[in-house]
Amino acid sequence: MNTQIRRLGIVLAVLFVLLFVQLNRLQVIEADRLNDHPANTRAVVRDFARPRGVIQTADGVVVASSTPTGGEFERLRTYPEGALFAHLTGYFSFTFGADGVERTYNDALTGRDRRLSIDRLGDLLLEKDQTANVTLTVSKRLQQVAAQALANRKGAVVAVDPRTGAILAMVDFPSYDPNPLAAHDQDAVRETWERLNADANKPLLPRAYRDRYFPGSSFKVVTAAAGLSTGVATPNQPVYPTLTELRLPQTTRPLRNFGGGRCGGPLPEALRVSCNTSFAQLGLDLGADRLAAAAEAFGFNEAPPIDLPFAIPSTFPAPSEFARDRPALARSAIGQQDVTATPLEMALVSAGIANGGVIMTPHVMAEVRDAEGRVIESFAPRPWTQAVPPGVASTVRDMMVGVVQRGTGTRGQIPGIPVAGKTGTAETGRNTTHVWFTAFAPANDPRIAVAVMLEDLPNVDEATGGTLAAPIAQTVMRAALGG
Repeated sequence: MNTQIRRLGIVLAVLFVLLFVQLNRLQVIEADRLNDHPANTRAVVRDFARPRGVIQTADGVVVASSTPTGGEFERLRTYPEGALFAHLTGYFSFTFGADGVERTYNDALTGRDRRLSIDRLGDLLLEKDQTANVTLTVSKRLQQVAAQALANRKGAVVAVDPRTGAILAMVDFPSYDPNPLAAHDQDAVRETWERLNADANKPLLPRAYRDRYFPGSSFKVVTAAAGLSTGVATPNQPVYPTLTELRLPQTTRPLRNFGGGRCGGPLPEALRVSCNTSFAQLGLDLGADRLAAAAEAFGFNEAPPIDLPFAIPSTFPAPSEFARDRPALARSAIGQQDVTATPLEMALVSAGIANGGVIMTPHVMAEVRDAEGRVIESFAPRPWTQAVPPGVASTVRDMMVGVVQRGTGTRGQIPGIPVAGKTGTAETGRNTTHVWFTAFAPANDPRIAVAVMLEDLPNVDEATGGTLAAPIAQTVMRAALGG
């Protein structure tokens, strides 16, 4: 009998230990992951009836606020600007949780932020609602300019201040109206949700930071920086041969220039005309280790630390993937093969070159103020990654100026303001192309860096980054600089 009792006691003790470990794993080790999981709506359900602060733009336009209703939930969350800011503000739904700024800054908006508790006793006695308001770095003026320039074409525009990392504009098309998702009629909310998710154009998807595309020749900025940083190339050497196609090792299939063109020369000339054969050769000369390291220095393979939920990393293959496939290395050097990038990442590539080689942490929050207007948080600019040394950044900047002055990016020119940029036209394998333009201005004193991506355009000669994406970027940069 004693043996049986002892065994039972041991079993119960083991079960107790396992229960203790599991509870601690859930409540301590995995707490942040579970709280941030997109399927976890408990925080929103808890906060749906609470007072909630406003979200406003840098120029003072309210883009999210709560209206008293007197109904079951007492307040209705509304989005006065509708689809224009939907992928930034996100939504606040009883059934489907929250996204965007509504999710990231939920504690501040609902008054749960501990920094708001200093006067809590007095507030309780006065029955005062304790909330905070979030001010964005984005202005309605520039957001509207970017949306109008994108003009209902599937794609994204991202503009950032290279000195601070502040997002100045972030526009996607298609977008959606978040108001129906915040409604109190949950049957209507579900109907809207199902319709949006069934749409093949994916209006709920923030393309700017949550989807990846082949960057094409816009990635040549990274490859050029890699060549200069490692000494494999200089502005004068090597002089790449003038070719229409490059014979690649391990295959009989050559790599061709866009449109069958002939090009070559030193690195600045190769970038000016976006010469595939020259950059493919540079990729082979660099080798997989150095090219992959350069891509990761610009932030590839790491999710950008932007204060928006579920941002995804851009990708560059591991060096081991090229061990038996050197043609893939050549194609990766021109932004094809398995290289993918978000529009945000390509804006940050230009921002890093503009900022002397340092990419600043991107952010959409400028400041958070309590109900009395006191600042409880403001974003302090901080570096994210050192992409290249300052000297290399300066050289690449000059090369990108050549692209806009007399190369493939002339439609990005702004009268009286020097612009540095790079075009991109990426084949998708579906008989369509993604077209890109990434740039910054003024080139000699950068205040804005931008990336434009147009998705899945018909595969025709007119569908290039220089002809379609560059004018959009030019319009946004010119507006930001006061033009």
